[in-house]
Amino acid sequence: MQSAEHPSRTARGRAAAGEPRPRFDTLTVPKASDVLAAEVRERILSGEFTEGMALPPERQLVEQTGLSRATVREALRILEVERLLEIRPGRGGGAFVHRPGRESLANTVRLVIRGQRIRLEDLHETREAIEPACAALAARRRTDADLAELDDAHAELVAAGDDIQRFLHANIHWHNAVARAGENELLIGFMSALSQSIHAATDIEQFMDADIRKLTARAHARITEAIRDRDSEAAMRRMTRHVCGFARAAAEVDRRDGVELTDPEN
Repeated sequence: MQSAEHPSRTARGRAAAGEPRPRFDTLTVPKASDVLAAEVRERILSGEFTEGMALPPERQLVEQTGLSRATVREALRILEVERLLEIRPGRGGGAFVHRPGRESLANTVRLVIRGQRIRLEDLHETREAIEPACAALAARRRTDADLAELDDAHAELVAAGDDIQRFLHANIHWHNAVARAGENELLIGFMSALSQSIHAATDIEQFMDADIRKLTARAHARITEAIRDRDSEAAMRRMTRHVCGFARAAAEVDRRDGVELTDPEN
């Protein structure tokens, strides 16, 4: 009787015959500091670690995690850069939880705009899509405090006169105040980043002549009026005309053939 072929010999025979062997993909093992940072990040974002909470001292973190001091420090640095932790030196110092808010979003958007070299045209398109909605929300949700901030920003803009930098500061203040009145944290963060980035990328000194400053002030007054009256449709319509007119005027600056903004009568 012929004996059954031994399994290992059969496998060796197939390999010798040139049959392909199984392949494995390269494994990427995460750094221990990234793993620790990810755990702390999740516990912060989930709300388990609350605003201002102090993490255990570095020595205790080393003991609890079994990681080296250098690894723990690197994880804390990662979270500090992400603004999820505040590292305070000296007695009474340590690592304290900082939950992200609108300013964290604004900083992130600004970094993306600068890092990706986003075109000014794209910034204007984004603003045209977002800011009219901000105005409509502001008209529905504004408080007396919001109106006071809008009025203060507008008064500062009018009082700026020929002081371009003061005018620009008041202009950004007013636009951000509209977003804040809408009480939408995402829109507030986006508008803060967009307003600053657009002004930084535009040839403002050449663009902001006296007539355009007057039209800008008039547009702000008309939009504020709609927000005061809780007329969300008028607020959206007037803001659309205002930001679209600004985008067209900014595009015409280099040609200087006749820069003008749309006067939002309606």
